[in-house]
Amino acid sequence: QVQLVESGGGSVQAGGSLRLSCAASGLTFDDYAMGWFRQAPGKERDFVSCINWNGEATYYAEAVKGRFTASRDNAKNTLYLQMNSLKPEDTAMYYCAAVYGGSCLLETTYNYWGQGTQVTVSS
Repeated sequence: QVQLVESGGGSVQAGGSLRLSCAASGLTFDDYAMGWFRQAPGKERDFVSCINWNGEATYYAEAVKGRFTASRDNAKNTLYLQMNSLKPEDTAMYYCAAVYGGSCLLETTYNYWGQGTQVTVSS
């Protein structure tokens, strides 16, 4: 049974930082590219970032480029998202997801999803 469990969310003031983690189990972690998505209240879920199987390629949405950094530790089966210079518009539920063989840029290709962790940024 595949499980993706996000953690590290919370409330922070604008300009602050948070580090999200996503612990994976039940799958061969380094067979999968991994992604981060977010969904704000009343809005659709959006792509944030993704990273290939060995961490050598990362991709970011324009809204977070230069502020967020995705990384992974395959020995620990864990995905990370370092979020710096947070803005109120970053407030959302953040989800991690795993994709096997498909483009990590396309939400519809993902095979597994976590339950999410809430990030709230106040001004």
